[in-house]
Order: sequence, then structure tokens, then C-alpha cells
Amino acid sequence: MKIHDITLPLRAGMAVWPGDTPFGFELAWQRSAGASVNVGAVTMSVHCGTHADAPFHFQDGGATVETLSLTPFLGPALLLEAGNRDVIGTDVFDGVDFTRTPRLLLRTGAWPDPARFPDAIPVLADDVPAYLGERGVVLLGLDVPSVDRLDSTTLPIHHALARHRIHILESLRLCDVPAGEYELIALPLPFAGADGSLVRAVLRELAPQ
Repeated sequence: MKIHDITLPLRAGMAVWPGDTPFGFELAWQRSAGASVNVGAVTMSVHCGTHADAPFHFQDGGATVETLSLTPFLGPALLLEAGNRDVIGTDVFDGVDFTRTPRLLLRTGAWPDPARFPDAIPVLADDVPAYLGERGVVLLGLDVPSVDRLDSTTLPIHHALARHRIHILESLRLCDVPAGEYELIALPLPFAGADGSLVRAVLRELAPQ
């Protein structure tokens, strides 16, 4: 079964949220300099590249990433098209039954160059978190760096998703994957006390029914 890597590569110069810690990698030990091994060191924000948000990111006292259940980040998922719109409304989900695929990934196509932070992104309509929660969705992933408007300071969609127990993946690389049903594997690392974590996100094609 084919595996699609939907993780943004981590590299110097990749776009991060303005003012956030950029990605950096260096060899702290180098065989070429006489060390017995090469050992790399990384600096980065936990929201750099493809990542999971924990509720602590936007709620004082919210759950930190190491306490999150892994179940929402692993299992059947549905990838849907949601391009060419500023607001993603419930009409995108007309006729969709989430019973078999309670993990939802939306391809907006609004961030084509991951080396440049976008000027604007589409966002969910206010009633979408409740709509998805009522239908059993446990995770929402998008190909943009936030589920809220980039200039938002109150993050209403983050809070609404949390109220409906919907976990969040951001900055997925969905451009080359056909819409359809898959198995999602996107496990966050257990950084103690952290507000989020990078993930290695993949979609595995399902065996034919």
C-alpha cells in the first residue's frame, strides 16, 4: 500500500510564524573535525512546519501535548478539497458520512510556497466546529499554518474545536495527494509541558474494499 508523506520538510529558511523561532540545524560534533561521530543539534519552535496544537497553546491550564491521547492522531481519515474560498462552510461536507473516517483533512491550496509565510488564509465558518463535533470528528488538519485568521488574537476557532474535542494539525503538505479515504499517522512527540509538537504525518492508502 502506498504511503504519502504529508509533512513539510524542516530546513533552514522555511517560513515560520512572524517573530517565532526559526528552524536551525547544525553539527555540534563533526567527524571531519576529529569527533568520533557526527551529532546534530536543532533549534526550532514547536509550531515549526507540520505540527499538532495542544490546548495549552491557546488556553491557560489547557492540556499539554504529552497528555493528549494518541488515538485521534492515528486511524481512518478523509481528505477533502476546500480550495478557492475565503471561508470554509458546512457546504464542503454535504453528503459526507464521517462514521468511517472521523479524522478530517482539508486541502485549501492557499499556501503554495512554504518558504514564504502567507498573507492570508481561508478559515472555518463559525458553525463548522460544532457541526463536525456533532458528527464525531476527532481531528482536523489543514495545509495552512492556523485554523484561525492570521491576525486573530482571540483564536475563536481554536477554542471552538477544543470545546468539541477536535484535535488540530496545521501546516500539512497535501498538494500531491488525491482526495479520498486513508489511514492517517501523525503522532506528536511527548514534550513535557509543551503547547504543541512537530509530527511526521503520513497517509497510508487503504486496501481495496
